[in-house]
Parts: sequence; structure tokens; C-alpha cells
Amino acid sequence: MKRKDEIVMRNFQLEEKIIEVVERALVEDIGSGDVTTMAVIGDERIEAEAEFVSKDEGIIAGIDVVWFVFRTLDSSLSFIPFFSDGDEVKKGDIIGVVKGDVRSILTAERTALNFLQRMSGIATLTRKFVKAVEGTKAKITDTRKTAPGLRLIDKLAVEIGGGVNHRFGLYDMILIKDNHIAVAGGVENAIERCLRFIKEKDLDLKIEVEAQSIEEVEKILKVGGVDRILLDNFSIEEMRKAVDLIAGRFEVEASGGITLENVRDVAETGVDYISIGMLTHSVKALDISLEIKV
Repeated sequence: MKRKDEIVMRNFQLEEKIIEVVERALVEDIGSGDVTTMAVIGDERIEAEAEFVSKDEGIIAGIDVVWFVFRTLDSSLSFIPFFSDGDEVKKGDIIGVVKGDVRSILTAERTALNFLQRMSGIATLTRKFVKAVEGTKAKITDTRKTAPGLRLIDKLAVEIGGGVNHRFGLYDMILIKDNHIAVAGGVENAIERCLRFIKEKDLDLKIEVEAQSIEEVEKILKVGGVDRILLDNFSIEEMRKAVDLIAGRFEVEASGGITLENVRDVAETGVDYISIGMLTHSVKALDISLEIKV
């Protein structure tokens, strides 16, 4: 396996953003100093090795982020992973080891685990949904229901789990939702205003519009000009009808009330995307511990 310092991130911009998130997390946790470690160990340098041990079954995500945590805090630390992002782990598996000054390991421990546990939990749940719709054309996608300040991390974990990312923020896609429609005085007005805005500002943005009924789908089809229609809280029967009505003219996304129990039924209606807020807003972290061996 390659050492992490030999692995190049997919693009430099992504690496820079992850480093920013890691630095904020370390500052938040350490503050003026790790007083417990300073009191117990003092200035003595003690070489140690610590193992990341999985206490559950799941999908590992966040290996690169953990490496950034240790490298940012103390560049002399050595992190050696035994698994890669996206790999399945079982209870008792050693995910990787970190070696070096025990003071640095103790100080970075919680931050590293927070990232690894949360990201692995998101990737694990995402993989379950992805497997549930195998054989259909539906893709599992996330939402903006992420932990504040951790959107990049949360969405990266979804991608590692096999899902695809929806818009990252309010800036990279137009998504006309029910409240926009209400303020605009109807879905037709909302779409027309967005089309005019894009043209006036010379923007290259996709437009998605939310529909809450078959009647709204019909109105959207009459206006046109959008890229995707979001079927919000449709029943399975209504969803099939909407997909038939749209007939491939626009991408179709389903959202609202999606669970592991019903996601297969939703996928089999013929939708292109299924967006699931629970992937990030209420996910259970994967149980992982860090055990130090002095």
C-alpha cells in the first residue's frame, strides 16, 4: 500500500479546502493547549504507536482527512493506513496506525476520530442505500442538510459511499422550491424569472424546480427551460405517473420520506435521482477507537 505522503489528492483545490476544515477543528479543540496531556506527560518525549480499531462493521471514509489532522498538528507523526476510503471493515479490524510523539497523538486523537467516525458513518449508510437500488438507473444523492462547516467533509463521505453529490450550496445551482414559488406567485413566474436572471447575468447554471403535485408537474412541462424536476413527497403511484408524464424530457429526482424500506420502490418508478437528507443530517457515527501502545 502507498504511504499517504505519496498519494496525490484528486485536485489541489479540494486538498486546500480540507486542510482549512482540519485546521479549524484543531483550533476549536486545542485552544490554548491540551492541558491534560501537558500535566500528565509534560515536556518528556515518549515514542508511541496507536491503532485505529473498528468496533463495528461498515465502510471506511476519511483516511486522507485523518492524515491531514496528524500532519497539520505534528509533521513528524507517521500515519500508516491498512484500508482505503470505500473499503469494508469488520469488528476488530485495525484500520491503521499512527506513530510518533505520544503527546501529539493524544492531542490529535479526538479530532481525528471525529472525522473518521462521522465520515465512515455517512459512507456506511450511503452504501446501504446504493446497494438497495442496484439494477435500477437511480442514483443516490445528498442534500444541504449537513453539519455547519462540515459540508465538504459530509459530501465527500457520501461520494466515498457510492452516492453522488447534489449542489454544494446556494451558488452552484438554481433550485426553485415551494417557498420561492409562493413568493413568485406561481411556478410559471418563478421559472421565467430564473431563466431571465441566468440570461441577464450570463450564468452557466442548471435549474431544478420542485413539484408537489401532478398539476405542478404539468405546469412545469408547459413552461419548460429547466434541467430537473424534483418530485417532493409523491406517493409511489403519483411518482410513476409523473415519470411517465415527463417522459425523459427532464431529469427526475425524488425526495421526501425515503427510507431503506421503500427506496427500491422509489427507484423502480424510473426516477434518475433519489435525494436523502438522513445521509448527513442524522447519521450514526461508525464506532471506532484509538488504542495507544507505549
